[in-house]
Amino acid sequence: MILVNTDYISKKELEMLGLVKGSTIQSKNVGKDITTGFKTLVGGELTAYNEMMNEARALATKRMVAEAEALGADAIVNVRYASSAIMQGAAEVIAYGTAVKFVNE
Repeated sequence: MILVNTDYISKKELEMLGLVKGSTIQSKNVGKDITTGFKTLVGGELTAYNEMMNEARALATKRMVAEAEALGADAIVNVRYASSAIMQGAAEVIAYGTAVKFVNE
């Protein structure tokens, strides 16, 4: 599956199949949340949250790709990500794009 953030793929004619998306809500355990809370006092990268968001993006992408594969897509164009805080220590990540099939392949 080809994923691009442009609305085209070089040298390919595309048939649009429709919008596909994948999402997840992730949180860290209380122990990591408390440890990270202390880190905010001294500054620096919050690696536990960074890991959480990377895992969430990967899962959302996997779900989006599965939805596109179910439509028979060859690629997803205009891939975008969005996130929002749901509550302290939890975030929603959504990946979305347009599933496409290659014409004349």
